[in-house]
Amino acid sequence: MNTPILECHNLTKCYDYAGKIGLKQVDLTLGRGKIIGLLGPNGSGKTTLIKLINGLLTPQSGELYVAGYRVGPLSKGVVSYLPELTYLNMNQKVRHLFDYFEDFYRDFDRKRAEDMLGKLGISTEERLKTMSKGTKEKVQLILVMSRDAELYVLDEPIGGVDPAARDYILETILSNRNPRSSVILSTHLIHDIESVLDEVVMIKDGRIQLVSSVEEIKARHGCSVDELFREVFRC
Repeated sequence: MNTPILECHNLTKCYDYAGKIGLKQVDLTLGRGKIIGLLGPNGSGKTTLIKLINGLLTPQSGELYVAGYRVGPLSKGVVSYLPELTYLNMNQKVRHLFDYFEDFYRDFDRKRAEDMLGKLGISTEERLKTMSKGTKEKVQLILVMSRDAELYVLDEPIGGVDPAARDYILETILSNRNPRSSVILSTHLIHDIESVLDEVVMIKDGRIQLVSSVEEIKARHGCSVDELFREVFRC
């Protein structure tokens, strides 16, 4: 299958308040089998693009395809999404969350989820509200990565957790995805994720500033992704 995992053509999203523009005529094509860093400062358009991919926002103009599908029921069936803010019920036990995902997503692999949970020593009888922030993040990631999706979209998955939890999260992303699937990973902690990235997309003020492989950045610019990001955005 050679269809790109993501295609944006002249994609524009405006907001009603204060004339704010989320994305401006974005053209972007991303291939399969890659871990892609979506990088940019606050307000750059990262979350707008992520919500458009997941059908949570509607563009004013342009076209957006995921795995060859226009955004809609078919595209939503191939995307596994981890939002920055959880939508899960904190009072529920883990097994109830597994039940929910099993009922809602045909591609949810419960055995994979239970195996990952068992390796952490977490009981399916535990409730989210009793867990530390890092453990909650791990459980949410287990749910998302236990789907056999074509595209995983992870919005700030390592924000606010300790280094050990970050290492676990990155290892889970690497070891639990189909090699043909792609991962879009949005984060401010570029240094912490750079080692797992194949490509990066840098965005600022709703416009794409750079699309490049990590290898090309190192060869052409002679620096790390984090260093180039600081140069491009002067931070």
